[in-house]
Amino acid sequence: MTDCLFCKIIKMEIPSEIIFQDGTVTVFKDINPVAPVHLLIIPNKHIVSVREVEPGDEEILGKLFSAAKKTAEELGINDSGYRLIINNGPDANQEIFHLHMHLLGGDKMKHPMG
Repeated sequence: MTDCLFCKIIKMEIPSEIIFQDGTVTVFKDINPVAPVHLLIIPNKHIVSVREVEPGDEEILGKLFSAAKKTAEELGINDSGYRLIINNGPDANQEIFHLHMHLLGGDKMKHPMG
């Protein structure tokens, strides 16, 4: 997708503070953080949202979670805890229509959500 913001970040056409990138996923800092640690974990393949996931994408989804775990460990928030959020569609406030997972941590999270 040529006009997708996240696709442009993956291709490094738009500057971003990338924490990790491999052939499947990219992890970068959110430009409007809501927690001391606020990262976005995205598949390098353009998938619009969870509702667009296909059976062949299962490995990619697993790598999103593996990247979250690895990144949380490297940032020292694995033991204290962190939150993973995936917004799916307009009613969930998905703003960028490229599947992405928010990793939030570094402080006590408030509850309930929503």
